[in-house]
Amino acid sequence: MRKSKEEAAKTRRRIVKAAATEFRRHGISETGLSELMAAAGLTHGGFYRHFDSKEQLVAEACAAAVEPEVDSFLAVCSQKCEQKALEALAANYLSTKHRDDPSGGCPFAALGSELARSDEHTRATATASFTKLVDMVAARLDKTKPEVAKQRALVALSLMIGALTLSRIVNDPKLSADILRQAKKQIATV
Repeated sequence: MRKSKEEAAKTRRRIVKAAATEFRRHGISETGLSELMAAAGLTHGGFYRHFDSKEQLVAEACAAAVEPEVDSFLAVCSQKCEQKALEALAANYLSTKHRDDPSGGCPFAALGSELARSDEHTRATATASFTKLVDMVAARLDKTKPEVAKQRALVALSLMIGALTLSRIVNDPKLSADILRQAKKQIATV
């Protein structure tokens, strides 16, 4: 029996959500379709009913993984003045909780080097998602000229993503914590 379009769309969303988590947890290249579909509670055979390729799923999963980040950024920034919003955003993003949960966190910090090597469609989707974050942060800097706000947002996000990535790479817990702490301090100067 064929599934309804609504059921198929629900299943597709479930696969995308599972993929977003699994890709961030294990990496894109290390996540096989069988493991990914199992994480979604499905069998491998159904993958190609929903997607033309793994690359198509990577692009959709990346975009889906950014949505909670946008929501989190909005929640953190909503009640703060300009500089306090950036500092609150950095405190939330550059936390040990976020560092220790790559499968539930920012896809750029978890998958950046793999996304850089992805196909053009995936990179375009990642670019659009990053631009969305930049625009959202820049919009919170409403007392700043738009072009300066965008520059500040680019610097702040680049610093945060890079610092979180490095804090996950290093195997020295003290150094990891120091990377996060120093990056938070620098956000105050952006």
